[in-house]
Amino acid sequence: MRADLIVIGAGPAGMMAAGTAGENGCDVILLERNEKPGRKLMITGKGRCNVSNNCSGIQELISNVPGNGRFLYGAFSRFMPSDLAEFIESRGVPLKVERGNRIFPSSDKASDIVDLFRGYAGKNSRLIQGRADELLIEKSRIKGVKLESGEIINSDKVIVATGGVSYPLTGSTGDGYRLARQAGHRVVDPVPSLVPLEIHEGFCSELMGLSLRNSSIRVIDTAKNGKVIYTDFGEMLFTHFGVSGPMILSASAHITEMEKMRYKIAIDLKPALTPEQLDARLLRDFGENINRNYINALDSLLPKKLVPVIAKLSGIPFNLKVNQISKEQRAGLVHLLKNLTVTVTDFRPVEEAIVTRGGVDTREINPSTMESKLISGLYFAGEVIDTDAYTGGFNLHIAFSTGRLAGISASEERI
Repeated sequence: MRADLIVIGAGPAGMMAAGTAGENGCDVILLERNEKPGRKLMITGKGRCNVSNNCSGIQELISNVPGNGRFLYGAFSRFMPSDLAEFIESRGVPLKVERGNRIFPSSDKASDIVDLFRGYAGKNSRLIQGRADELLIEKSRIKGVKLESGEIINSDKVIVATGGVSYPLTGSTGDGYRLARQAGHRVVDPVPSLVPLEIHEGFCSELMGLSLRNSSIRVIDTAKNGKVIYTDFGEMLFTHFGVSGPMILSASAHITEMEKMRYKIAIDLKPALTPEQLDARLLRDFGENINRNYINALDSLLPKKLVPVIAKLSGIPFNLKVNQISKEQRAGLVHLLKNLTVTVTDFRPVEEAIVTRGGVDTREINPSTMESKLISGLYFAGEVIDTDAYTGGFNLHIAFSTGRLAGISASEERI
């Protein structure tokens, strides 16, 4: 069997690359180990698919990619969020912009995006189910792919778009890293990014299932004299192992040197109030509950599940009447509410991560084409490359834009 181009992996990057190259006249084979393309895309954005981010320009895009953002200048400049939005809407899927400039399908259904790209790739390429076992290389030139079944597909162009190792049940099992190493590429060891965090303090398990909205966090690096490395406002979730939710996932991308007990997260439960305003609020609440025990006077201030945890951490006796609470005790409670601090012990396993930090070394890829600098005719696209971004649609935009550029580059002789 022969094709002008083989695309390995039918995720967002692979489907975009295959569709683009086929549209440009290439005979394309899209190789996918799963029965259906786009399995991981189907679960992104909690099943709503945050396809991109309607940010102000390329510099803002790059600033949201802490992992080798400058490498993506070429891909981003050729395919901005506005270009992606036009691409999607012109094919019949309307979009909307939500908080944080996140772009979603108006239907809130990831399946609409998946169907669009399955159709785009299906129209312009031949989908073959199978797993790539080996890249065929002669004299530093790509010659094709050998499948796990033993079948050989000959081609002078191959795009590796297999994803990372997050969500392995969707097919992201690190095949691309193995193929890249076989071709002589350096692969930066993959670690989780945009991942929940395990916490030392046991009270997190007591709060399991509690979601905080309109709270804020500060991530503190104790190895750098208490430097605040990240701040955020929004939502988070307590779990049996620690903390999760949008703010925590974004925070994890800033923890680049995980060491047990090194990082602390200070949670402000009442960010809209200054300490003075919060103290006045406590005085008012206590005044309305003047003869009640302390443990029963916090219900209007905090979620029910949080009351006993805060009461215990404050050190104020549960049965103390609120009219007996001293000014110093009240000040300590204010500080606690503005600085509920937990200590990070580890990332959750990479299988639970939204994306993978690490992958094929960007120094060995031409950023203007996504072609390997080591093997002629070999290209990379998407999460298999050592780039990663914050939440908000940026990681999917990396996949779509690098897939687009790789597809154009691999088919440019036919344009």
